[in-house]
Amino acid sequence: MKPVIEEIPLCEFDLSLSSMRVMNLARIEQVERSMHLHGQLQPVIARVCEQGYQIIDGFKRFYIATDLGMTTLQSLVLDVDQAQARVLMLSYNRTPQTMESWEEALVLKDLVERYDVSQRELSKMTGYSRSWVSRRLGLVSKIDEEVASQIRMGVLSGSHARALMRLPRGNQAEVARVIQSWGLTSRQSDSLVDTYLEAEDEDDQRQVLAHPERVFKRLLPEIDKGCDHDPRLSDNANDLLESMTDLIRSVRRLYSDLKDQRLVKLNEMERTIIYPGFNMISDVVKELLGLFSEIPFEKSNKQKQA
Repeated sequence: MKPVIEEIPLCEFDLSLSSMRVMNLARIEQVERSMHLHGQLQPVIARVCEQGYQIIDGFKRFYIATDLGMTTLQSLVLDVDQAQARVLMLSYNRTPQTMESWEEALVLKDLVERYDVSQRELSKMTGYSRSWVSRRLGLVSKIDEEVASQIRMGVLSGSHARALMRLPRGNQAEVARVIQSWGLTSRQSDSLVDTYLEAEDEDDQRQVLAHPERVFKRLLPEIDKGCDHDPRLSDNANDLLESMTDLIRSVRRLYSDLKDQRLVKLNEMERTIIYPGFNMISDVVKELLGLFSEIPFEKSNKQKQA
Protein backbone atom coordinates (compact mmCIF):
# COMPACT_ATOMS: atom_id res chain seq x y z
CA MET A 1 0.00 0.00 0.00
CA LYS A 2 1.40 3.39 -1.01
CA PRO A 3 1.81 5.79 1.96
CA VAL A 4 -0.97 8.37 2.04
CA ILE A 5 -1.72 11.38 4.23
CA GLU A 6 -5.08 11.07 5.96
CA GLU A 7 -7.05 13.23 8.37
CA ILE A 8 -7.51 10.90 11.35
CA PRO A 9 -9.66 11.55 14.46
CA LEU A 10 -7.64 11.69 17.68
CA CYS A 11 -9.80 8.99 19.23
CA GLU A 12 -8.57 6.45 16.66
CA PHE A 13 -4.89 6.71 17.56
CA ASP A 14 -3.04 3.98 19.47
CA LEU A 15 -0.30 5.39 21.74
CA SER A 16 1.24 2.10 22.88
CA LEU A 17 4.70 2.96 21.51
CA SER A 18 4.82 6.15 23.59
CA SER A 19 6.15 4.11 26.55
CA MET A 20 9.55 4.19 24.83
CA ARG A 21 9.69 7.98 24.67
CA VAL A 22 10.83 10.40 27.39
CA MET A 23 8.80 13.35 28.64
CA ASN A 24 10.78 16.41 27.45
CA LEU A 25 8.89 19.45 28.73
CA ALA A 26 11.10 22.00 26.98
CA ARG A 27 10.60 20.30 23.61
CA ILE A 28 6.86 19.96 24.25
CA GLU A 29 6.59 23.70 24.95
CA GLN A 30 8.50 24.46 21.75
CA VAL A 31 6.18 22.30 19.63
CA GLU A 32 3.15 23.71 21.43
CA ARG A 33 4.12 27.29 20.57
CA SER A 34 4.58 26.31 16.93
CA MET A 35 1.24 24.49 16.67
CA HIS A 36 -0.57 27.30 18.46
CA LEU A 37 0.78 29.87 15.97
CA HIS A 38 0.92 27.87 12.75
CA GLY A 39 -1.18 24.76 13.26
CA GLN A 40 0.09 21.30 12.33
CA LEU A 41 3.08 21.70 10.00
CA GLN A 42 4.13 18.04 9.81
CA PRO A 43 1.96 14.93 9.74
CA VAL A 44 2.35 12.32 12.43
CA ILE A 45 3.64 8.94 11.25
CA ALA A 46 1.34 5.98 11.92
CA ARG A 47 0.54 2.43 10.89
CA VAL A 48 -2.78 0.60 10.68
CA CYS A 49 -3.30 -1.71 13.66
CA GLU A 50 -6.16 -3.56 15.36
CA GLN A 51 -6.81 -0.61 17.70
CA GLY A 52 -6.87 1.93 14.87
CA TYR A 53 -3.71 3.82 13.92
CA GLN A 54 -0.55 3.22 15.94
CA ILE A 55 1.57 6.37 16.16
CA ILE A 56 5.22 5.79 15.29
CA ASP A 57 6.38 9.40 15.40
CA GLY A 58 4.47 12.48 16.55
CA PHE A 59 3.42 11.82 20.14
CA LYS A 60 4.05 15.44 21.17
CA ARG A 61 1.85 16.65 18.33
CA PHE A 62 -0.91 14.31 19.51
CA TYR A 63 -0.76 15.48 23.15
CA ILE A 64 -0.69 19.15 22.14
CA ALA A 65 -3.54 18.68 19.65
CA THR A 66 -5.58 17.25 22.52
CA ASP A 67 -4.76 20.26 24.73
CA LEU A 68 -5.62 22.69 21.92
CA GLY A 69 -9.02 21.09 21.42
CA MET A 70 -8.26 19.73 17.95
CA THR A 71 -10.29 16.71 16.84
CA THR A 72 -8.10 15.36 14.00
CA LEU A 73 -4.47 15.19 12.92
CA GLN A 74 -2.94 14.81 9.49
CA SER A 75 -1.14 11.46 9.42
CA LEU A 76 1.17 9.70 7.01
CA VAL A 77 -0.06 6.11 7.15
CA LEU A 78 2.55 3.44 6.42
CA ASP A 79 2.07 -0.23 5.62
CA VAL A 80 4.60 -1.71 8.07
CA ASP A 81 4.58 -4.38 10.77
CA GLN A 82 5.33 -3.89 14.47
CA ALA A 83 9.06 -4.64 14.16
CA GLN A 84 9.46 -2.20 11.27
CA ALA A 85 7.54 0.41 13.26
CA ARG A 86 10.10 0.24 16.05
CA VAL A 87 13.00 0.53 13.62
CA LEU A 88 11.29 3.53 12.03
CA MET A 89 11.10 5.21 15.44
CA LEU A 90 14.90 5.31 15.38
CA SER A 91 15.05 6.28 11.70
CA TYR A 92 12.68 9.26 12.00
CA ASN A 93 14.65 10.59 14.98
CA ARG A 94 18.21 10.43 13.68
CA THR A 95 18.44 14.23 13.81
CA PRO A 96 20.75 15.23 16.71
CA GLN A 97 18.99 15.79 20.05
CA THR A 98 15.63 14.56 18.65
CA MET A 99 15.77 11.24 20.48
CA GLU A 100 17.67 10.70 23.71
CA SER A 101 20.05 7.80 24.11
CA TRP A 102 17.70 6.37 26.75
CA GLU A 103 14.81 6.30 24.28
CA GLU A 104 16.98 4.61 21.67
CA ALA A 105 17.95 2.03 24.27
CA LEU A 106 14.30 1.31 25.12
CA VAL A 107 13.45 0.72 21.44
CA LEU A 108 16.37 -1.68 21.04
CA LYS A 109 15.50 -3.48 24.28
CA ASP A 110 11.90 -3.91 23.12
CA LEU A 111 13.08 -5.39 19.80
CA VAL A 112 15.35 -7.85 21.63
CA GLU A 113 12.66 -8.96 24.09
CA ARG A 114 9.79 -9.09 21.60
CA TYR A 115 11.56 -10.62 18.59
CA ASP A 116 14.61 -12.29 20.17
CA VAL A 117 17.07 -10.68 17.75
CA SER A 118 20.84 -10.54 18.26
CA GLN A 119 22.95 -7.39 18.41
CA ARG A 120 24.28 -8.22 14.95
CA GLU A 121 20.71 -8.41 13.62
CA LEU A 122 19.80 -5.16 15.40
CA SER A 123 22.75 -3.46 13.73
CA LYS A 124 21.51 -4.56 10.29
CA MET A 125 17.90 -3.65 11.03
CA THR A 126 18.66 -0.14 12.33
CA GLY A 127 21.71 0.78 10.25
CA TYR A 128 23.74 1.57 13.36
CA SER A 129 27.07 -0.05 14.27
CA ARG A 130 27.20 -3.04 16.63
CA SER A 131 29.16 -0.98 19.15
CA TRP A 132 26.39 1.68 19.13
CA VAL A 133 23.78 -1.01 19.70
CA SER A 134 25.86 -2.56 22.48
CA ARG A 135 26.32 0.77 24.29
CA ARG A 136 22.60 1.53 24.20
CA LEU A 137 21.58 -1.91 25.46
CA GLY A 138 24.23 -1.68 28.18
CA LEU A 139 22.76 1.63 29.32
CA VAL A 140 19.21 0.40 29.82
CA SER A 141 20.27 -2.93 31.36
CA LYS A 142 22.34 -1.37 34.15
CA ILE A 143 19.87 1.20 35.46
CA ASP A 144 17.72 0.72 38.56
CA GLU A 145 13.96 0.72 37.84
CA GLU A 146 13.27 3.69 40.13
CA VAL A 147 15.88 5.73 38.25
CA ALA A 148 14.52 4.47 34.93
CA SER A 149 11.09 5.80 35.89
CA GLN A 150 12.57 9.24 36.60
CA ILE A 151 14.29 9.22 33.20
CA ARG A 152 11.05 8.35 31.42
CA MET A 153 9.35 11.26 33.18
CA GLY A 154 12.08 13.63 32.05
CA VAL A 155 13.29 14.32 35.59
CA LEU A 156 16.72 12.90 34.74
CA SER A 157 18.41 12.86 31.33
CA GLY A 158 20.22 10.15 29.39
CA SER A 159 23.47 11.88 30.31
CA HIS A 160 22.61 11.50 33.98
CA ALA A 161 21.87 7.83 33.30
CA ARG A 162 25.35 7.31 31.84
CA ALA A 163 26.84 8.65 35.07
CA LEU A 164 24.56 6.59 37.32
CA MET A 165 25.09 3.32 35.47
CA ARG A 166 28.63 3.23 36.85
CA LEU A 167 27.15 2.67 40.31
CA PRO A 168 25.71 -0.56 41.73
CA ARG A 169 21.94 -0.64 41.23
CA GLY A 170 21.35 -0.41 44.97
CA ASN A 171 23.12 2.95 45.20
CA GLN A 172 21.71 4.61 42.08
CA ALA A 173 18.43 5.90 43.50
CA GLU A 174 19.97 7.82 46.41
CA VAL A 175 22.58 9.42 44.18
CA ALA A 176 19.87 10.24 41.62
CA ARG A 177 17.88 12.04 44.32
CA VAL A 178 20.88 14.29 45.02
CA ILE A 179 21.34 14.98 41.30
CA GLN A 180 17.68 15.90 41.01
CA SER A 181 17.40 18.05 44.14
CA TRP A 182 20.56 20.00 43.31
CA GLY A 183 19.78 20.28 39.62
CA LEU A 184 23.22 18.95 38.66
CA THR A 185 24.52 19.02 35.10
CA SER A 186 25.83 15.82 33.53
CA ARG A 187 29.40 17.01 34.17
CA GLN A 188 28.68 17.68 37.83
CA SER A 189 26.92 14.30 38.09
CA ASP A 190 30.02 12.56 36.71
CA SER A 191 32.14 14.28 39.34
CA LEU A 192 29.69 13.33 42.10
CA VAL A 193 29.70 9.68 41.02
CA ASP A 194 33.52 9.67 40.80
CA THR A 195 33.80 10.97 44.35
CA TYR A 196 31.14 8.56 45.62
CA LEU A 197 33.02 5.60 44.13
CA GLU A 198 36.30 6.81 45.61
CA ALA A 199 34.83 7.03 49.14
CA GLU A 200 36.50 4.64 51.58
CA ASP A 201 33.35 3.47 53.38
CA GLU A 202 29.61 4.02 53.73
CA ASP A 203 30.09 6.93 56.15
CA ASP A 204 32.21 8.76 53.58
CA GLN A 205 29.60 8.01 50.90
CA ARG A 206 26.88 9.52 53.10
CA GLN A 207 29.02 12.64 53.58
CA VAL A 208 29.47 12.98 49.82
CA LEU A 209 25.70 12.91 49.28
CA ALA A 210 24.98 15.16 52.27
CA HIS A 211 27.43 17.82 51.04
CA PRO A 212 27.74 17.52 47.25
CA GLU A 213 28.81 21.17 47.02
CA ARG A 214 32.24 20.10 48.24
CA VAL A 215 32.59 17.92 45.17
CA PHE A 216 31.99 20.88 42.88
CA LYS A 217 35.28 22.40 43.93
CA ARG A 218 36.87 20.09 41.38
CA LEU A 219 35.03 22.03 38.71
CA LEU A 220 35.81 25.54 39.88
CA PRO A 221 37.67 27.88 37.54
CA GLU A 222 41.11 29.17 38.37
CA ILE A 223 39.60 32.36 39.77
CA ASP A 224 38.38 30.49 42.84
CA LYS A 225 41.83 29.34 43.90
CA GLY A 226 42.67 32.69 45.35
CA CYS A 227 43.11 36.31 44.46
CA ASP A 228 46.76 37.11 45.07
CA HIS A 229 47.89 40.28 43.34
CA ASP A 230 48.45 39.48 39.68
CA PRO A 231 51.45 41.45 38.36
CA ARG A 232 50.03 41.27 34.84
CA LEU A 233 46.99 43.34 35.88
CA SER A 234 46.51 46.96 36.84
CA ASP A 235 45.29 47.91 40.32
CA ASN A 236 41.83 48.42 38.82
CA ALA A 237 41.79 44.93 37.27
CA ASN A 238 43.09 43.33 40.48
CA ASP A 239 40.30 45.02 42.45
CA LEU A 240 37.74 43.52 40.04
CA LEU A 241 39.35 40.10 40.38
CA GLU A 242 39.19 40.27 44.17
CA SER A 243 35.54 41.38 44.11
CA MET A 244 34.56 38.54 41.78
CA THR A 245 36.36 35.99 43.93
CA ASP A 246 34.65 37.21 47.10
CA LEU A 247 31.26 37.14 45.36
CA ILE A 248 31.73 33.61 44.05
CA ARG A 249 32.65 32.32 47.49
CA SER A 250 29.74 34.11 49.18
CA VAL A 251 27.18 32.96 46.64
CA ARG A 252 28.43 29.38 46.86
CA ARG A 253 28.21 29.45 50.66
CA LEU A 254 24.66 30.87 50.56
CA TYR A 255 23.65 28.27 47.98
CA SER A 256 24.98 25.52 50.22
CA ASP A 257 23.13 26.90 53.26
CA LEU A 258 19.83 27.11 51.36
CA LYS A 259 20.23 23.59 49.96
CA ASP A 260 20.88 22.41 53.52
CA GLN A 261 17.22 23.15 54.36
CA ARG A 262 18.18 25.71 56.98
CA LEU A 263 15.19 27.90 56.14
CA VAL A 264 12.67 25.34 57.37
CA LYS A 265 14.43 25.29 60.74
CA LEU A 266 13.93 29.02 61.36
CA ASN A 267 11.39 30.17 63.93
CA GLU A 268 8.96 33.04 63.25
CA MET A 269 11.19 35.77 64.73
CA GLU A 270 14.21 34.54 62.73
CA ARG A 271 12.19 34.51 59.50
CA THR A 272 11.08 38.09 60.14
CA ILE A 273 14.71 39.14 60.38
CA ILE A 274 16.13 36.97 57.57
CA TYR A 275 13.50 37.11 54.80
CA PRO A 276 13.82 40.82 53.91
CA GLY A 277 17.44 40.08 53.02
CA PHE A 278 16.29 37.82 50.17
CA ASN A 279 14.44 40.76 48.60
CA MET A 280 17.59 42.85 48.80
CA ILE A 281 19.65 40.06 47.23
CA SER A 282 17.10 39.66 44.45
CA ASP A 283 17.25 43.38 43.66
CA VAL A 284 21.06 43.38 43.64
CA VAL A 285 21.19 40.33 41.37
CA LYS A 286 18.84 42.03 38.88
CA GLU A 287 21.05 45.11 38.82
CA LEU A 288 24.16 42.97 38.40
CA LEU A 289 22.62 41.01 35.52
CA GLY A 290 21.72 44.32 33.89
CA LEU A 291 25.37 45.37 34.03
CA PHE A 292 26.49 41.96 32.73
CA SER A 293 24.25 42.34 29.68
CA GLU A 294 26.26 45.43 28.69
CA ILE A 295 29.64 43.67 28.93
CA PRO A 296 30.80 42.20 25.56
CA PHE A 297 32.37 39.08 27.07
CA GLU A 298 32.16 35.53 25.68
CA LYS A 299 31.41 32.47 27.76
CA SER A 300 34.29 30.06 28.19
CA ASN A 301 34.21 26.67 26.50
CA LYS A 302 33.66 25.01 29.88
CA GLN A 303 30.55 27.13 30.50
CA LYS A 304 29.19 26.36 27.04
CA GLN A 305 29.63 22.61 27.59
CA ALA A 306 28.05 22.59 31.06
